[in-house]
Amino acid sequence: MALPPDRLERFARHIVLPEIGGAGQALLHRAHVALIGVGGIGSPALQYLAAAGIGTLSLIEDDRVEPSNLQRQTIYKAAEVYHPKAQLASVWVHEFDPEIQVHLHPCRLTAENADGLLAGADLVLDGCDNFATRLAVSDACVAAGIPLVSAAVGRFQGQVGAFAGHLPGEACYRCFVGDAFDADDCDTCAEDGMLGAMSGWAGTFAALQAIRVLLAPSGGLGGPQWGRLHVLDGLAPAMRTMTIAKDPSCKGCGRT
Repeated sequence: MALPPDRLERFARHIVLPEIGGAGQALLHRAHVALIGVGGIGSPALQYLAAAGIGTLSLIEDDRVEPSNLQRQTIYKAAEVYHPKAQLASVWVHEFDPEIQVHLHPCRLTAENADGLLAGADLVLDGCDNFATRLAVSDACVAAGIPLVSAAVGRFQGQVGAFAGHLPGEACYRCFVGDAFDADDCDTCAEDGMLGAMSGWAGTFAALQAIRVLLAPSGGLGGPQWGRLHVLDGLAPAMRTMTIAKDPSCKGCGRT
């Protein structure tokens, strides 16, 4: 599908890259990404997914802006404190690029509603703040055959990985963390603290990995790096990478 002239100008710096070109930009234009959470990770990820020209975005978020969010959630303003994040994020996208289609879901994703919320997505980027939701997202992605980029951050460390548990031999997110975290029992940044810039690093890196996956059919940025978990260390600073093996007994993807 050819891009209209105004889109060609907007994405000229992408199109001149041999790894992307017009064909790659058209792939991004046709893509539908579901974003789980528009907070510390989702906020910067949203900015760069929108800037990359993703054609359709589903925003799934049930929270409201708190004063402490402004230290790292860069799409919100002080005047918007206590307003719903999903609606504010939708407004931000419309003001940034009115051509992007936004599907607004001001609710929390659960195992019961995941199928409907993720319907039609080509990729899910999960930046939520609890394991119960992360595992529900992972299981839904495996069931629906949707690639997942999962990102987490805390204190001075981030983690970003791409998972395709629906594919033979590939791990899902549950293969990585196991079944012990199906409850809302994880630590929070309110308890542990977080360097705001780490959210930016993790969120923008997650957006880069999402773009990598979406461009994989054209071979532009290389393979999608399934099962590769990148650990970001803000104190060193450094990044190391590990490979997550598929768990044959995983209840999320073990029979895939």
